[in-house]
Amino acid sequence: MKFRNFLTSIGFGSMKVETVIERPHLDEGETLNGTIYLHGGDGEQDIEFVELKVIKVVEDYREDSDFDYIETVVGKQSIEFAGSVKSKETVMRQFEIVPDERWLFDSDKAKLIVRTIVHIDNGLDVQDEDEVTYGKLEG
Repeated sequence: MKFRNFLTSIGFGSMKVETVIERPHLDEGETLNGTIYLHGGDGEQDIEFVELKVIKVVEDYREDSDFDYIETVVGKQSIEFAGSVKSKETVMRQFEIVPDERWLFDSDKAKLIVRTIVHIDNGLDVQDEDEVTYGKLEG
């Protein structure tokens, strides 16, 4: 039996969107694979698309900036939806993002996050994120 690792879970209204990855730690050369589950709530909900972004976040204090983190998008994928998610229905879409050398870093102040952004039909966007690792684990 294979356990699912919930990476992100977004609820809006009575609908829920879960991003599930197969493995939260990837070795060099492996691909980030997973499935997005859209669970319909009490009513029909129109989804334009779901966007997945892999972001390298580096903690870096600079006197000329109000922000202590620098974010760089190092991978992304858009998943289109035709129509809406019906009440009580579950829709699944698989995804695959291939890492490249930008996913590697040499600073202990850096991390990778996967951000799921759900673009809803009326211009409302909701998002959630969680961390993944890539490359050698320090031990």
